[in-house]
Amino acid sequence: MPRNIVPADFVAAPGLRNRHVQTLLPRCRPLMRLERDTEIVDLPDGDFVELAWVQPAPARPDAPIFLLFHGLEGSFDSPYARDLLATASRLGHRAVMMHFRGCGQAPNRLARAYHSGDTADAYWVIGQLAKRYPQAVKIAAGVSLGGNMLVKLVAEQGGDGLDLAGAIAISAPLDLAASADALNRGFSRIYQRHLLDALKRKVTLKMATGLLPSMTAAQLRQLDTFWAYDNEVTAPLHGFSSASDYYRRASAGRLLGDVELPLLVLHAADDPFMPPDLFERLPSPSDAVRVEIARHGGHVGFVETHRWRMGTWLTRRVARQLSVWAGVPQSTADAESISRSGS
Repeated sequence: MPRNIVPADFVAAPGLRNRHVQTLLPRCRPLMRLERDTEIVDLPDGDFVELAWVQPAPARPDAPIFLLFHGLEGSFDSPYARDLLATASRLGHRAVMMHFRGCGQAPNRLARAYHSGDTADAYWVIGQLAKRYPQAVKIAAGVSLGGNMLVKLVAEQGGDGLDLAGAIAISAPLDLAASADALNRGFSRIYQRHLLDALKRKVTLKMATGLLPSMTAAQLRQLDTFWAYDNEVTAPLHGFSSASDYYRRASAGRLLGDVELPLLVLHAADDPFMPPDLFERLPSPSDAVRVEIARHGGHVGFVETHRWRMGTWLTRRVARQLSVWAGVPQSTADAESISRSGS
């Protein structure tokens, strides 16, 4: 393994080492209460995205900014989103999530939606933040699909193309074809079915309004794998010739060697959304990249316990990185408090 691919310091408690337990347990916790203001940002093509700004926000215009990109069909109501946004807010950051098209409180305007390699909207939003808060240190994080998108964006733009001090990719499916295969095996088919059902509900609504006239409801119901769905829906809607073409062009793993901006990749070797040898399939990352791989952790799990209370290692690890890049010291007591705050 390259020297910048290292073991993560996450240790799952006995009884919490099963990858499906790690994946599902965070979804069983009550959502952390977090206030937000919603902002509609119009895009150049006439569509829009929703920004969820955590409240209260710092008064200083130069307060560091934490920008989060969620996973497939995620939102401000995803448990990991609440945890990470609350963590950044407690550290004094102006915390905000960009909802991908159609994932906020209102459906998007166009027939197209979003996909794993669609970097244009994120690039536009980061540019708007740069104009609005020119003195603020900005750090972006992406979870799952959002992580793949963010790695691709960082690689495309080079070291000076984005007003970011660094980026964090969490449980990112950096090889989309391999992930589609992994999600079509064994218990992971449950996750595939859940995600496809959510995607199909949105497509059905667009079909009812006439935005997607080329497919019938019966044809949509028959798409029972990501390979089939992406071949018949995602690819034609977003300018790809097939699912294979989409996976090849949208996967960010092939670009790891091109990354110039500081990038932290957090991954679990037992992630049920990906093959166990994911990073052996990918080119060596550049010196700007640090990959931390935990033995356990599932998909966006990394659940840990402290004095019989459940928390998440992700918040502690992300808090440490935010403190480094934003230049804000963080004590051990602060880190432990942040880890348990969502329990």
